[in-house]
Amino acid sequence: MPYVIEQWADISESFNDSVLLGNGASIGIDRSFSYPSLQQHAIDNGLLTHHVQRLFSHFDTNDFELILRLVWQANRVNLALEITDNETQNAYEHVRDCLIQAVRSIHPECCEVEEQFTDIALFLSSFKTVLSLNYDLSLYWVIMHANRDFNGHCFKDCFLHGEFDEDWQRFRESISRWDRRNTLIFYPHGSLILARNVVEQEEKLEAGGGDLLRAILRQWESGEYIPLFVSEGTSSQKVKAIHNSHYLNTVYREVLPKVGNNLTIYGWGFGEHDIHILRRLAESDVTSVAISVFGADQGYCTRVHQMILDHIGNDVEVVFFDCMSPGAWNNAA
Repeated sequence: MPYVIEQWADISESFNDSVLLGNGASIGIDRSFSYPSLQQHAIDNGLLTHHVQRLFSHFDTNDFELILRLVWQANRVNLALEITDNETQNAYEHVRDCLIQAVRSIHPECCEVEEQFTDIALFLSSFKTVLSLNYDLSLYWVIMHANRDFNGHCFKDCFLHGEFDEDWQRFRESISRWDRRNTLIFYPHGSLILARNVVEQEEKLEAGGGDLLRAILRQWESGEYIPLFVSEGTSSQKVKAIHNSHYLNTVYREVLPKVGNNLTIYGWGFGEHDIHILRRLAESDVTSVAISVFGADQGYCTRVHQMILDHIGNDVEVVFFDCMSPGAWNNAA
């Protein structure tokens, strides 16, 4: 018997705790995000030298952030000890420049997609928690756009003065008439907006009133910051990267198990490389899950329904809804 594909408006009142955003959410905003990986983009465009490709092979990864962090740390040690090592310096600069070129060519400008922000903000404002697995700036742009309205609803990422606040749950409290209702935002796999500095402190970068994407890339070019996001790799590789970051580890350990009783999943492919997210959600109190479907794909429904039962529990109610239905993500209500 085929799965029923609901309209979002028909089920939305039953799903208001948390929403998990996968790559399909970003692709829905701009097709450029459909590129399979940043590393593949660099390879296809001839950006990676043979020496740098050897680094990816040696460490058995396709995670740009990991390779950049390794050569960055090695280069910082050499500089501190006044060790002359041009190869490490060149490798670091090349990996950094490749990542910058890949992001610059894939990522749209804010002005190209901002007409969708109001509909997305309306969708997200119905949830208490938003978890985005995407590294791009789309979600950050949306919440900045929405918070300028001062309409009594506030999106909060739990960062103060560029630093993540350990007591993140206090941000659910209202402190003024501008935030009578709150939605907390988290990035379980990091984001372009997040970075490590030379002493491994994690910060949220700011544009200072200018173009955010350009400001971030300039920070990378300075050699003082490296990005904090895990966009590629196997599930076990991603978990290792998560444990190497205070912010990512906090979200993984503390936030994912507290998503509430109902969870909405939009645009997530349920790939094996993200199975750690499902396993962590199994520690939560989730009893019902609503999952977006593109094109009434019954095969997808069958596969992910079984994955939910296998990894979260047999007693979880699973419903599917049309990702293009009115009110869902960037579709006008």
